[in-house]
Amino acid sequence: MRSFDGKWVAITGAAGGIGYPVSRLLRRYGARTLCIDRIAVEHCDRSIVADLADDGALRDLCRQLAADPPDILINVAGVMRFGLHETQPLDAVALCYRINLGVPAALAAAVAGPMRTRGSGHIVNIGSVLGSIPYPWFAAYSSSKAGLAGLSQALRRELAGSGVAVTHINPRAARTAFNTGEVERFLKMARMKADEPDWVARRIVETIASRKAHLSIGAMERVYAALNALVPAVIDNGLKSQVRRARAAFS
Repeated sequence: MRSFDGKWVAITGAAGGIGYPVSRLLRRYGARTLCIDRIAVEHCDRSIVADLADDGALRDLCRQLAADPPDILINVAGVMRFGLHETQPLDAVALCYRINLGVPAALAAAVAGPMRTRGSGHIVNIGSVLGSIPYPWFAAYSSSKAGLAGLSQALRRELAGSGVAVTHINPRAARTAFNTGEVERFLKMARMKADEPDWVARRIVETIASRKAHLSIGAMERVYAALNALVPAVIDNGLKSQVRRARAAFS
């Protein structure tokens, strides 16, 4: 993939289960990588240690990216919340929305103007199939990722014709430390497929290289997402048995 030669790519969540292989793959394909996470990332050309839950750290990062906008911004950093919504602590729900939606919105706002002025750029948001198929026991996570999909679509329309592309990618579950033991139990109970992180990373990088507007991973997941958008009652009925089992296992 020669399209990344010399490209300056900023990646949030670059130490995580998906961000790590994505950043390594991009560097292998010639990109210069700016890796952003709560810990230093050694395999990158430059690493910024920042806690994006902190207002000051987020403002500083926005200023840095606005002053020196990357060719590509990839918002990978995310927070998972699992369990009955009524049991979720307020601060945990707020953090989920902040990292999954607020931070990508802030970083996209920081780079969109400079990219538009330059006449080139690419903003990439990593969502989830649970954003297009909102799942019980993942209410905050699903709704935050649904919001990210809306942000991506609105930005794509705002930036149309400017030379700045916007891509939204929905992976399904992956085998990473992102999944707690309870999440792994849920995936098994629901018979939900979990992909290998390196395979997911390759799909993400290929989609970025093509500058496609959207990718949802998984043929059946795309069918279910379309059904949920058009006739959500079909998905409601299909999930009834899973909801019964989840109530028995996790309530």
